[in-house]
Amino acid sequence: MQAGDVVIEIGPGRGAMTGLLAKRARRVIAIEIDRQLAQGLQEEFQHEPCVEIITADVLRVDIAALCQKEGVAQAFVFGNLPYYITSPILHHLFAQRNCIRSMGLLMQREVAERLTAVPGTRDYGYLTIAAQIYSRPEITVAVPPGAFSPAPKVHSALVTFQMKAKFDAWTQSTYDKFQEFVKRCFAQKRKNLLNNLGGIYPRTQLLKALEEAGKSTNLRAEQISLEELADVFERLTASGM
Repeated sequence: MQAGDVVIEIGPGRGAMTGLLAKRARRVIAIEIDRQLAQGLQEEFQHEPCVEIITADVLRVDIAALCQKEGVAQAFVFGNLPYYITSPILHHLFAQRNCIRSMGLLMQREVAERLTAVPGTRDYGYLTIAAQIYSRPEITVAVPPGAFSPAPKVHSALVTFQMKAKFDAWTQSTYDKFQEFVKRCFAQKRKNLLNNLGGIYPRTQLLKALEEAGKSTNLRAEQISLEELADVFERLTASGM
């Protein structure tokens, strides 16, 4: 985070981090879905002109509109994400990546490991690709249960995201199609690409694309890097599929 940032905080709770962020940022917009917590935050920060509390579901918040209101092109996003909606929140944020400079998100360690996984590992999957086509995620701090009160039963990790789309020449439509392609590739992790993609692409086209990309027909998606998956996707797209 930088001193001049407009910070959008997701799930401030009782405001422990809100106050710390307010000391460093130009402006903090805290989004809290719980009305009772939001009311408490409004009372606590009523004399802090740089802090605004919004009672809303973050999945319905237009970050671009908030940036426009504050007169900035991009914001820094910080939050402690509940496990059960971590993935939907991440997809919502990535969809608005153009108005986000970077992010610092605290989440369950297992999810953090999936976001930063590499090919050939158990954690590598669709969520890995979804994060890495739009950003550079990195686990920066491991957070034990004892850091919270009450202590949860799981370990957490702070993941930082530098927002940088992987393929500059792609349109949003191409990114959307690639994400659907990747979702198919990982539909059943035990099956190879030929089997997972067989329902939407003719087998001859799949064989040709894999051969041209220099890939074995027995490979599973978890064995292939983001760039290699994109190469196969582009070859299939170029063939009119």
